[in-house]
Amino acid sequence: MPKRILQGTVVSDKSDQTVTVLVERRFMHPLYKKVVRRSKKFRAHDEANAFAIGDIVRIEECKPISKTKSWTVLEKVTTAG
Repeated sequence: MPKRILQGTVVSDKSDQTVTVLVERRFMHPLYKKVVRRSKKFRAHDEANAFAIGDIVRIEECKPISKTKSWTVLEKVTTAG
């Protein structure tokens, strides 16, 4: 089974070796035909503490690292600022 890869924005880097990534998805509402935005936060493992708030990153699903972490950061897509 392939691992899921998502793209989102880093919203917190306060924890050691962990970043919080906000992933937003957009879909058409089935009845009202309006584009709806839904977002969810994922905790991702950042081994080198290399990512900062505002960076757009790709995260990949992995085996659970801790109680809340089961994602790792693959790469930085764009830099903040």
